[in-house]
Amino acid sequence: MSIPQKALKIAIMGAKGYPYVYGGYDTLVKELGERLHARGVQVRVYNHRSLFPSKPQWVNGIECIYIPAIETKSLTQLSHTFFSMLHACLSDVDVIFVVNSGNGPFGWLAKLFGKPSAINVDGLEWLRPKWKGLGSKYFYWASKMATRSYDQIINDSEEMHRVYLEEFQKDSVVIAYGATPKEEVEDTPLQAWNLRSREYYLIVGRLIPDNNADLIIAAFLKSNSKKMLVVVGDAPFSDAWAQQVKQLKGPRVLFTGYVTDPQDLASLYSHCYAYFHGHEFGGTNPAMLKALGYGCAILALNTPFNQEMLQNGKHGWFFEKSMPETTALIEKAERETTAIESLRSHAREGLTQKYSWDHVTQHYHEVFLRLAKKP
Repeated sequence: MSIPQKALKIAIMGAKGYPYVYGGYDTLVKELGERLHARGVQVRVYNHRSLFPSKPQWVNGIECIYIPAIETKSLTQLSHTFFSMLHACLSDVDVIFVVNSGNGPFGWLAKLFGKPSAINVDGLEWLRPKWKGLGSKYFYWASKMATRSYDQIINDSEEMHRVYLEEFQKDSVVIAYGATPKEEVEDTPLQAWNLRSREYYLIVGRLIPDNNADLIIAAFLKSNSKKMLVVVGDAPFSDAWAQQVKQLKGPRVLFTGYVTDPQDLASLYSHCYAYFHGHEFGGTNPAMLKALGYGCAILALNTPFNQEMLQNGKHGWFFEKSMPETTALIEKAERETTAIESLRSHAREGLTQKYSWDHVTQHYHEVFLRLAKKP
């Protein structure tokens, strides 16, 4: 008589927690965690204690552990992952899954305690303008340490796979982020901002230099467009650059700040004339996946990552990091309304199988089973 196999138990850390959804990593934790649980995996998520006024141990079958952190701009995430890693290493979890390349050095703790581990390293953090000097050096070093201390590196795009091979001589598994197509979304929430369907362009993302909101806004204000430009997002900490960008608000530019209601955000995506994507560094971007899923015409900064996601122009137009060229693209979008409508009508076709959350979960599950040496 065979002994029943114990259920696979996974610890997830490095994001803000579950079911908190603030950005791409939090969405990954939610979508992946819930699907793994449905597959019979025991899922534990390490939550930032300060973000959760209520602290239930179990949410939707997922175990939540509330860990404190040193609450400063530089140390919040790193200290939280460090304490979470210690807790997980001393527990009965089979595999530890970490997100964010900044947590690269903590893989040595998992090795020390004999816990199999994997890390999703995301984008080129060391090139982001917000991490100058020591910050940039730290992220490069941390990314390099991740390749040495974790048992499995996970990248979210083929371009990031190439970067890690060339920069750190480390192979990785490529698993994209997922997305969920949405066909019909009401425009009623737009009334809160006095917006009308197809009468505005949209930017969604943190107000940080490498998302290039300043370039897009300046180019838009120089264009002959009579539409609005809506900027959704803010800086997570008080930031001089973000404050300077917000000075560009006016009759043609609206800053909404963070939009946390999913229906409001869905409406803003679904009814924009076109969505601007100025993100410069990183792999598969969750905001762009949402834009595809909501049927947006996409105007994206010309980078290898954005080219990969938009299938080299099949599902979007590209602009260079230049105000005259960006202005010219806006004016082209104003003239070629039929082409913009065509981009909208074919956008969801860009969400190929690799961007399906079920497909993403299947790949992660296979990685975790292999690391845990389970059938």
